[in-house]
Amino acid sequence: MKRIGILAGEASGDLLGAKLIQALREKCPNLHIEGIGGPAMIAAGCESLFDMERLAVMGFVEPLMRLPDLIKLRHDLYQHFSKNPPDVFIGIDAPDFNFGLELKLRRAGIPVVHYVSPSVWAWRQYRVHKIAKAVDLMLTLLPFESKFYEQYQVPVRYVGHPLAEQIPLQPDKVAARRALCIDENATYVALLPGSRRQEIRYMAESFLQAAKLAWQQRPNLRFLTTHVNEQRYQEFYESYKQFTPDLPLEFFTRRSQDVMAAADVVVVTSGTATLETMLFKKPMVIVYRMSRLTYQLAKWLVKSPYAGLPNLLANKLLVPELIQDAAKPETIVQHIFDYLDHPEKVQLLQHKFTELHQTLRADSANEISDAVLAVANRS
Repeated sequence: MKRIGILAGEASGDLLGAKLIQALREKCPNLHIEGIGGPAMIAAGCESLFDMERLAVMGFVEPLMRLPDLIKLRHDLYQHFSKNPPDVFIGIDAPDFNFGLELKLRRAGIPVVHYVSPSVWAWRQYRVHKIAKAVDLMLTLLPFESKFYEQYQVPVRYVGHPLAEQIPLQPDKVAARRALCIDENATYVALLPGSRRQEIRYMAESFLQAAKLAWQQRPNLRFLTTHVNEQRYQEFYESYKQFTPDLPLEFFTRRSQDVMAAADVVVVTSGTATLETMLFKKPMVIVYRMSRLTYQLAKWLVKSPYAGLPNLLANKLLVPELIQDAAKPETIVQHIFDYLDHPEKVQLLQHKFTELHQTLRADSANEISDAVLAVANRS
């Protein structure tokens, strides 16, 4: 029986991990898979040794406050896998946690595959030297990432993005609205403030005040939101009760794709959700807030001109990015109304999103599982 170690640190990684586990089991049914995963990975057959929520931290400052717990968790995982060595260890995203663990595991003789490159091409490029020591293979989701690693002789394979395969080129808005049991003819703005507790903390008020302002000016508007779990749902709902209790806002849990497909415009945090929104061909406003110190550090360290994946993929500003002090409710509303009032702009944007969608399509599940098993079989 082959043994696979695996670790995902947040909701997007949990979904990627679940699809990878399913693909691995199709090729090699007799697998034992253990590590850290969320509900999707557990349902796919991963034995999660610890709660994934312990890894859900963001920024520069916040992880320092959780450092003792994160160090203990990494130590416990290393002890477990060194005593019960897998044929391959797969780290999914969570780079600040995973690379330290992967480096120790690889030095202990365990082959390592890292799935989802960090934004090393955009900031803290010196990390590539540590990555070269920590991994036997880097799997990238975006085509420009593999070119970066090739410059540094890091073994790399571009595998395409699983979401680009999963999401149809022409999403069905009406079907999504029927699935959510909402008005098929109303105009909906989706509010997607992130999957981490700290994102809700920093983003909720801006999102809700923008929605309130838009609704006051256009009472026909309706709003949707979805959250990765009940905790994030409750945290956002508490902000809703505090700031905008009368707003016509429909709440959902674990329905991100239906909500994106159903919406006319999406207000979304930076991250994987911006890519998903692009694949659903939805006009979006990217909004991101963080602690003041984290923001100042980011400004100093980040080399990329863009934060959102659609803009990075296009290498130009396709959609607005409102970061930190720019994330004012009135500015968010201006961009929402610009989309609603100019359908011709939306049509051009959707055409470009379709082109980008096609570049990301590959048989990613097969590509990734083949690459992982090839590394495992070398051990």
